[in-house]
Amino acid sequence: MNLKKNFLIVTLLLCLPLVGNSQAESQEDKAYVLTYFHETLEKLQQDVNGLSQEQLQFKASDSSWSISQCLEHINKTEPLLFTMVKTSMEQPTNPERKKEIKLSDQDIINMITDRSAKFKAPKNLIGTGKYNNADKAIMDLKQQRKEILSFIKNTPIKELRNRVNDSPMGATDTYQSLLYVAGHTARHTLQIEEIKKAENFPSK
Repeated sequence: MNLKKNFLIVTLLLCLPLVGNSQAESQEDKAYVLTYFHETLEKLQQDVNGLSQEQLQFKASDSSWSISQCLEHINKTEPLLFTMVKTSMEQPTNPERKKEIKLSDQDIINMITDRSAKFKAPKNLIGTGKYNNADKAIMDLKQQRKEILSFIKNTPIKELRNRVNDSPMGATDTYQSLLYVAGHTARHTLQIEEIKKAENFPSK
């Protein structure tokens, strides 16, 4: 099931008891970000399911990352990004800055998942290749995402939208920062798919 279908289902479930457009819109926003987190995890799990140790450790070149390193990078980076989200929530609301936001939610997702734009990860976030079992990496991601999902479910969307921060992409709100967190996983899932397409990728 794709993101759009899952989003519609979650939105309907959340909006059934609601009255009022603004409240419904907030629930749609919450459904969308929850669905995006679900879909990014689901896609990653599908792409690494059943991979052998040799496949996880394969590198297309000396300078390339292995799938194991990608998984480790995801698990190292997501908590750091979420810490930034929590830090932004400690700041006062500043809805007067909303007009400074030029990027839509979809723009945020498109930018982070654009693999044609290359970025160099900080040394402390580069994986060492510790994962020889993909299930362990997925289990670790699920465990640390529990806090993120609980935060999303228990934080009013208005509180996220009314906090505008400065980012490398320009002014963004905290809701968009959450989309960026999940989008980062989607980005490296695409990287994993690229690795699997390498000509000499192990067959098993």
